[in-house]
Amino acid sequence: MSAPVTGVEVGSAGPERAFGPLTTQMFVRYSGASGDLNPMHYDDVFARKAGYPSVFSQGMHQAALLATFATDWLGAENVRRFHVRFREQVWPGDVLTCSGVVAAIQESAEGRLATVDLTCTRQDGSVAISGSADFLVG
Repeated sequence: MSAPVTGVEVGSAGPERAFGPLTTQMFVRYSGASGDLNPMHYDDVFARKAGYPSVFSQGMHQAALLATFATDWLGAENVRRFHVRFREQVWPGDVLTCSGVVAAIQESAEGRLATVDLTCTRQDGSVAISGSADFLVG
């Protein structure tokens, strides 16, 4: 097991990471991997009949991308809590940029625990997912 990340302070930001452009094939693969077989995510005809302009990404797919960003930055073994709020649908062709900033650090029984504010933003600047996570940082 790796040691907690050091040198993290309030205001520290992770290196932004972009994902995309997202494709229907990505949504199909996530459907199969996650077991979320709702046709809204992979059947364009079905999605259009339901009133949507096309298929759209699963919210948990976006959450997984945000978690990937956060754990690549601060270590999967250090995560203690991860929370997201779905804000906006994500469509084929969207590019998502994930970012995070340390909002607080407190002492815990395990050591220093950083609370990180997380954001997953679409290419037009709108927020697809916001969230927070706690990481052991030393």
